Amino acid sequence: MKSGLPLTFLILLLYLLPTNSYGQAGLPQGFIPGEVHGNFQTDLQYYNSDTAIGAPEVPEKLLMRGFANVNYTRGKFSAGLRYESYLVTLQGFDTRYDGNAIPYRYATYQNEKLSVTVGSFYEQFGNGLIFRAYEEWGLGYDNAMDGIRLKYEPLKGIYLKGVIGKQRYFMGSGVGTVRGLDLEFSLADMFDSLFSKTNIIIGGGMISKYQSDQDPIYKLPENVAAFAGRLNIISGKFNIGAEYAYKINDPSAANNYIYKDGKSFLFTASYSTKGLGILLTAKQVDNMDFRSDRTADGSSLNINYIPAISKVHTYSLAAYYPYATQPNGEIGIQGDIIYKIKKGSALGGKYGTSISVNYSTVFSIMKSTINDTTTIGETGTLGYNSGFLEIGDTKYFEDLNINISRKFSKKFKAAISFMYFEYNKDVVQGLSGYGTIYGNVAVADLTFKLKPKNTIRVELQNLYTEQDDGSWVMMLAEYTIAPHWFVAAFDEYNYGNDKSNKRFHYFTAQAGYKNKGNTFTLGYGRQRAGIFCVGGVCRNVPASNGVTFAVTSSF
Repeated sequence: MKSGLPLTFLILLLYLLPTNSYGQAGLPQGFIPGEVHGNFQTDLQYYNSDTAIGAPEVPEKLLMRGFANVNYTRGKFSAGLRYESYLVTLQGFDTRYDGNAIPYRYATYQNEKLSVTVGSFYEQFGNGLIFRAYEEWGLGYDNAMDGIRLKYEPLKGIYLKGVIGKQRYFMGSGVGTVRGLDLEFSLADMFDSLFSKTNIIIGGGMISKYQSDQDPIYKLPENVAAFAGRLNIISGKFNIGAEYAYKINDPSAANNYIYKDGKSFLFTASYSTKGLGILLTAKQVDNMDFRSDRTADGSSLNINYIPAISKVHTYSLAAYYPYATQPNGEIGIQGDIIYKIKKGSALGGKYGTSISVNYSTVFSIMKSTINDTTTIGETGTLGYNSGFLEIGDTKYFEDLNINISRKFSKKFKAAISFMYFEYNKDVVQGLSGYGTIYGNVAVADLTFKLKPKNTIRVELQNLYTEQDDGSWVMMLAEYTIAPHWFVAAFDEYNYGNDKSNKRFHYFTAQAGYKNKGNTFTLGYGRQRAGIFCVGGVCRNVPASNGVTFAVTSSF
């Protein structure tokens, strides 16, 4: 991707203009000086070889990745850039992130009705079923668009978006071109006197990609379009939404080059009142892997985003087997109930007690051969037949968990969690020979306030399973001296491994300092190999041993 030096020069010029050209005291009447804000982060690790846990030898020893965002705003104009450095990037991130560059740079002008962005931008249509450009630094994922985006409100309550550009592909751009339109109507904004208590939002979008056909065997579509329609009804304590997406045939490496169309459906319903929240989600996905390069691998160059309908666990052993969305076919549901028992009651105690129950399950979709001679998913065919909301025979994932948290006094609070899960490792991770893993997790999270600024927190976790690597236990202690210092140490021990020589301790110690938007963290220890996920998008994390150092800052 180009360095964006002309835009960098423009930002610096606008930043320096108020003081260098006029002087702060001599600004013309009505002149508004610009503002500069941003943030910085760098992560470094020194690697030790640890053959026992499978941590490889790293020839360069010290690896790093980091970025700095600089954003300038002045009136209706804003511009910015992100400088990124990978020398060389950390283990577990794609090695195609390498070197130094300015892959993200933009300029935006916005008046009362129209917003114009040139350069890099993130955007989403609806729930993202046909289009979402976003980044997750923790995953090493970034599919930012590089081109032009327009947002226009021709009439009150009518919102129009238009995008065209290429997607970021590590340090450059993908070969395909992405273009699209999205239109949304908010009836409460359009007719506020008629919809004062209920809002109905109706929207729809279209995205298409272009990539030339150079395949020597198949005739591949060069223009592939996807369409989506959505409806959202918000009334009082209720919020109900649905979106349906359709993609024309899109043979690619991800779907074994079949010519079947793609479909996706997402439904959500929620109810919220004082002390109670209920959420229900249902989803079907059928051949909806959609990329601007049909040959792309891994998680790169995704045009759309299929959200996972499973709880994002924050405790490490509860998140040991995270679910990754299967864009080529899945159907599932998720339910959440959050209830707070009143303060002062027998069960609620002096400060109240919170209870949350979550359940999710995901299955394959029902597939059948097109005729007696066609294998399901055979390359170069229509692939298979499938119906709407028809559940297949294979369970991919199930998770039932409950969390109870309570403050017992001004100095002590606790949370306990229980979880039962089923995890089809072969399907979710694309492996073979592991089958389905059944497990239970128990967590106790205890916080003691020793003094007004001194707090100690203790975590005790246990994962019990008879499959895969067997059972684990995790113990953590964290001591905080507010507002600046913290130290923590934890150990994960694979006590249930069938192979006694594989029952390793993964011990880590960390210390950190925070002050005025700056945070410094130093740590040392072992990291187990595994899967790390955010929102259903995952990456493999290799085993490692060494010293880590991180700096984050905002201004």
